[in-house]
Amino acid sequence: MSNRVCIKKGLLTVMGVKFVGIMEYPTRFSMCVRSKTTSAQYVASRFRDPTFEKLMDNYKNLVKVISIQDLILANPRNPSVSIDFLSKLSQKLHLNRGPIAFLRKFPHIFDIYYDQSKLKPFCRLTDAALGVTRQEAVAINASLPVVVERLVRILSMSASRMVPLRAVFKVWKELGLPDDFEDSVISANSGIFQLCDGHEQNTHLLKLVDGVSSNGIRAAVEDWRVVECCKEDCSVDRMEMQFSFKQGYPPGMRLSKNFKAKVKEWQRLPYVGPYEQPGEKRKSKAGMIAMEKRAVSIVHEFLSLTVEKMVEVEKISQFRKWFGIDLNIRDLFLDHPGIFYLSTKGKRHTVFLREAYERGCLVEPNPVYDARRRLLDLVVLGRRGLPAVNSKLQDSSSCNEDRQEENQQRHDLSPS
Repeated sequence: MSNRVCIKKGLLTVMGVKFVGIMEYPTRFSMCVRSKTTSAQYVASRFRDPTFEKLMDNYKNLVKVISIQDLILANPRNPSVSIDFLSKLSQKLHLNRGPIAFLRKFPHIFDIYYDQSKLKPFCRLTDAALGVTRQEAVAINASLPVVVERLVRILSMSASRMVPLRAVFKVWKELGLPDDFEDSVISANSGIFQLCDGHEQNTHLLKLVDGVSSNGIRAAVEDWRVVECCKEDCSVDRMEMQFSFKQGYPPGMRLSKNFKAKVKEWQRLPYVGPYEQPGEKRKSKAGMIAMEKRAVSIVHEFLSLTVEKMVEVEKISQFRKWFGIDLNIRDLFLDHPGIFYLSTKGKRHTVFLREAYERGCLVEPNPVYDARRRLLDLVVLGRRGLPAVNSKLQDSSSCNEDRQEENQQRHDLSPS
């Protein structure tokens, strides 16, 4: 059938637009047009929060810095990496102007030197950067009991009390797990965790051992409700607070009366908590809303378990099936801007737990976060704080490199 439908006294074109009819005869009825919004358009139309966007501007470089740092620390005997090796990985690491130009932007983190024996330039970490890595390692080792509890909570949110090990590998840094967590956490706590063979080849499932009880585990949002209800100046009805989530919107976002009314109505709706077993799924409107609110509670709890209260959407999607979330998880974040914030900086979609942040910092920091924040501070510092002579020399050398790069590009584009 053609995508063009011609009607007398009017032309109707079907091009990704949903129409409810228009005809002059035999009867008359009105026409309603609703544009079909794609996922990309929905993401682009969200209200941007300048505080989180500025934070993600710095995180874009931090992700690249951590990738190079991991390559350097992968060789414990001689923690360094050759510039030639980084050049081969430039595209994968998104070093658009090459490794040397990127490394020179962060002299407080990276030290470039020439190895006389190998006749090659190498890169190593500065003393300040090495101090940060040691601080993070000490903090992670000291928080092993907390890490065990985090894994128990994540497995308890799954109806089968198990999740794929590859999904845990995706978020091991976000959860504050040590590099060798398979041995230091899973194998060392064999009375709590168990590795099982998955249905697919070369896949394993992490499971809670039978007999390990998850009763008494309370979600983070429930702790917030208790604190709010105990406040003397609490003006919210206790019954209304029973199923509520903390809401906070970016400055400048205008909330219509209709939107406020819908949020208030949604806050009052009962739902099954993240650690409770869901009942049979209902396809009614009320059942779909309850399923959505439970999905919000699961994602809210998952984010509260991470070290920095943030995670990439692609990583948390690995748990969607095991948590019983049948919704588009990206749209879930966009539908609740008062609880979550979705950023698309750095060619990745990252979601933040809005209530956990204030002015771009965690409200309740932890030792692992403090160490990672120190590394972010070194990234933000850039070339500042260096002696004036050295900074001028580095600036001039980088300018010369830029000019040489531009000349090379012009030469390549010029006709032979």
